[in-house]
This record gives sequence, structure tokens and C-alpha cells, in this order.
Amino acid sequence: MAGHGGTRATQLLAKLGIAHSIHRYEHDPRHPSFGQEATEALGVPAARVFKTLIADVDGQLTVAVVPVSGSLDLKALADAAGGKKAAMADPAQAEKASGYVTGGIAPLGLRRPLPVVIDESALRYSTVFCSAGQRGMEIELAPADLQAAAGANIAPIARD
Repeated sequence: MAGHGGTRATQLLAKLGIAHSIHRYEHDPRHPSFGQEATEALGVPAARVFKTLIADVDGQLTVAVVPVSGSLDLKALADAAGGKKAAMADPAQAEKASGYVTGGIAPLGLRRPLPVVIDESALRYSTVFCSAGQRGMEIELAPADLQAAAGANIAPIARD
């Protein structure tokens, strides 16, 4: 993690001058779902809280940002990333490439630049929530700002 200035994700937003809010909550290691824990702690509908998943698309690690209320459609992600086949990346591989721990992977400030695809449902909201780069810490920001900061594409990659 980054030092006193927050995480790499929050530092990137500050450097870009992007308006955002940080929401912290006490992470419970016994909770079965990081995303569900965040929605409960924040009191926000699960469709507005986005989880960051890392998949392998034809040998290229790719970041998928989908609502906690849904799941990642791997075929749709492959299509959106211009590939043929996608599979979930090994958690250790995802942590190494992103520089974050599972359950705290942010779509911003990645250790290695990776393609990012955000589900189009994010555009339905004035603000959305995503991991700030550590468990128990979420960033709230406008979907267009998330897209700009991540250099992301928007595509229909989630299933309800």
C-alpha cells in the first residue's frame, strides 16, 4: 500500500484532480463476500457497488468492473476486450499484476497497466462505488470519472 497519501488508487484520483469520496468500514475477515460486505456496511444498493475482477483474455490479464449484484459474463468480457476466450485469473496472479490483495483490488492505480472494462450499468448512476485498494475502503465517484481515470472501455459484461 502507499504511505500517508492513501492507496495508489486514491493518489491517482488526487493527481488527476478527480472529485471522489472515501468510505471506510471495518472489514470482517469472516464475511463470505467482500462485495456484499461493502454494500451492507455502506448501506448502498448492490447495483451501485462494483467489484473488480481480473480475468485472462487470450493470455492478456484484463480488469472487469461489475456490480456486486451481478456476475461477470466471461464471453462478453472476451468480446469487449477483442478476444476469443476469457477465464478468471489465478488470485495470486491477479494480486501480483494489480499490486493489491484479493478483496481490495481497485480498478485504478494498478501496479501494471492492464486493460479495464466497466459494465455499462455503471452509467445508470450519478456515482458508483469501487474498491480504493484495500479491504474496508471504497471510493465513490462519477462513472465517467472512473472510466477516464482507469482508461476503461464501457461494455455490457455483467449478468444479473
